[in-house]
Amino acid sequence: MTASASTAGGGRPAAPEDGYEPDPRRWRALWVTLVAGFMSLLDVTIVAVALPTIQRDLHATPAEVQWVVSGYALTFALALVTAGRLGDALDRRRIFLLALTGFVLFSAACGAAPDITLLVLARLCQGLAAGFMAPQNSALIQQMFRGAERGRAFGLFGATVGISSAIGPITGGVILALASGEQGWRWIFYVNVPIGLLAVLLGRRLLPRVQRSGRGRVDVVGVLLLGTGVLALMYPLVQADSGGIGRLWWLFPVAVVLLGAFVLWQRRLVAREAQPLLDPRLFTTVRGYAVGAGVGTLYFVGFSGVWLVFALFYQHGLGYSPLKSGLAVTAFALGSASAAVLAGRLVERFGRVLTVCGLTGVIAGLGGTALLLRFAPLGIAPWVAAPVLFIGGIGSGFVVSPNITMTLRDVPVRMAGAAGGALQTGQRLGAAVGTAALPGLFYVVLGDTGGNYRTALVAALAGMAASLALAAFDWRRDRPTRRSRGKCPDEVANNPVHARHT
Repeated sequence: MTASASTAGGGRPAAPEDGYEPDPRRWRALWVTLVAGFMSLLDVTIVAVALPTIQRDLHATPAEVQWVVSGYALTFALALVTAGRLGDALDRRRIFLLALTGFVLFSAACGAAPDITLLVLARLCQGLAAGFMAPQNSALIQQMFRGAERGRAFGLFGATVGISSAIGPITGGVILALASGEQGWRWIFYVNVPIGLLAVLLGRRLLPRVQRSGRGRVDVVGVLLLGTGVLALMYPLVQADSGGIGRLWWLFPVAVVLLGAFVLWQRRLVAREAQPLLDPRLFTTVRGYAVGAGVGTLYFVGFSGVWLVFALFYQHGLGYSPLKSGLAVTAFALGSASAAVLAGRLVERFGRVLTVCGLTGVIAGLGGTALLLRFAPLGIAPWVAAPVLFIGGIGSGFVVSPNITMTLRDVPVRMAGAAGGALQTGQRLGAAVGTAALPGLFYVVLGDTGGNYRTALVAALAGMAASLALAAFDWRRDRPTRRSRGKCPDEVANNPVHARHT
């Protein structure tokens, strides 16, 4: 923990993280949180390959079926920061287990939904449960681990985020292939039930209990300002397929006003030594937090939308089955999975340069795929592009895992939930922009040029290029400090001058 970060939050110096006794069950408890996090993030992308089947089976319109994806993302993002702060103030373990139980129940409700209206309603509730669960994952890691162990634990957490996002389409395709009949899409949701119930039982046994001396206060005004601001920002995006951006454009300036009021209110609470929902000093005194949040948000703009574009093109454009559509991007998932685990071990040594190299690899992989899909015959282009997608996947593995590790590892434990929630809120906002803009661009270009979907793929690179520029700036700024000190990242992190500089 940085010296300056230790004073963040509540206006008083934080209590030192002394008296830490490592829980002998901490690594087994970590796997419980990773499984739960994997399920919640997998559900963002796993549904993509099933959308055509769901639309046909439930006789839904394109706008209605899009809510199966975007509605989940909306309520997921709305809950994150508030849920993180509640975990910090009250009981992370209890909130995690309650949210996980709710996620399992609403997954079953999604699978049993008889029509599109009830399916969308169940998905909204499922996303809300996932949003309450997600920030507790990173906060529990902060609580259970210290030092180099914390870096390795965050490496596994980051790998889980990257892998779950990448293999969603493949997993969905496999489930649809194994499930028989037109109702097979329901197993995409039912599969969460046995895994989630096992995670609940193990979590009750393994997750650590924390004795708290008193109840923390929750900033209700901050919750309302942030919640309505995020809603105003995301709602036009999730309605993009039905003309939401053009019809609801006025919500964007409303969102700016509300979020600006939220920032001013948080600063006022800090000045009064009260407890804010999200302490602004996370972004100014905790080393790497602001940059990491920006890198993650920009990266997910391109990363999340790409998979919907692939699924739409392969199934609508080339007539692929959901399984074949998923297999067409398997190379990316394999590259991401293999690199993410390795990156978690290398991040303490190489730091931000891993993110820079990873983003370069993703851009090269997806850019090369766009070129191959432009010049190769469409019948074989997806398979010709597989080696290039593999390179892009390796790059992705070196982006998500190191960035999450570097963003959260120096956050004080008592602020870990809110910090993790804010980081993931940025990622969800980026994902909402990507999943709204890229498929919309796909449909526009499809109608104008008869299938020139490569434009949407190239558009995804813009967000990744912006993320690369920010990561490169941070890397170049950090290099002189690390070189002059000649210290390992943990030693540099404990230097208050560096913390203020970053």
